[in-house]
Amino acid sequence: MDSLNGFVVFVRVAETRSFVAAAQSLGVSASAIGKRVARLEARLGVRLFHRSTRSITLTAEGAVFLERSRRILAEIEATELELSQSTETPRGRLRISLPQVTALVMPALSEFMALYPEIELELDFSDRMVDIIGEGFDVVMRGGALSDSRLNAKFLGRFHHLLVASPGYLRRCGTPRHPDDLVHHTCLHYRFPSSGKLDRWPLRREQPDRDYEIPVSMVCNHVETRICFAVRDRGITCLPDFAVRQQLACGELVTVLDDFVEQRGNFYLLWPSGRQMPSRLRVFIDFMAERVFAEHR
Repeated sequence: MDSLNGFVVFVRVAETRSFVAAAQSLGVSASAIGKRVARLEARLGVRLFHRSTRSITLTAEGAVFLERSRRILAEIEATELELSQSTETPRGRLRISLPQVTALVMPALSEFMALYPEIELELDFSDRMVDIIGEGFDVVMRGGALSDSRLNAKFLGRFHHLLVASPGYLRRCGTPRHPDDLVHHTCLHYRFPSSGKLDRWPLRREQPDRDYEIPVSMVCNHVETRICFAVRDRGITCLPDFAVRQQLACGELVTVLDDFVEQRGNFYLLWPSGRQMPSRLRVFIDFMAERVFAEHR
């Protein structure tokens, strides 16, 4: 404990650049502060401050020690807070951004609400790339590559894409055996809200410089809409496997061109780094990581 007090005293002197100011903030005498710093320097075997009658400045060794001391004290503070919160019931509001994949997340969210009734969920379903920090979200769920170093990430699970259609549609229009056959079919597409671009169907190219001609018969930015249209014999669409698991199991939809579809992806939870994690956020992340892909693993 004496060593820990030495860290606290040293950091306070380094921040205030004054034994007197440090003493006032800690409620002790300036001479006690001076003795504490002297004992710390003797134990470390280095000088931490350059002292003169008018100023106190850090030595090179002192600058290094300040960085490490702040890190140690911050870790101790975080640990104390985490332990104190572990005995409390998680409560408060969580602002969460989620992609429009309700079939994947709704069962887990419903279970979470039942398990933690004192946590208020504010859910924003959108496929646009939100600014987590700028828009004040506590946590977001997103697929794809991670690129923002300001964020922490928790891996949730993997998925892959499928081309699907109803048996009725395929009886009427025929089953494509090769991607070139899609030119004769009704194709239902997804448009990214953020860029306005169509989502490219992940079909393996046999010739690198030649893309397949895929008609655009309908465009929307909603997963359930394309599922509904496909089930009602309206055409072929590309969807993540978890979104159509139920329809495939009961025979409402079947897959086509399986040997040519190659894209896979990951889902993550992302939240701002460098902040103390409140218990409501910690339990949400742990719960979702355990449950979201439980039925799809």
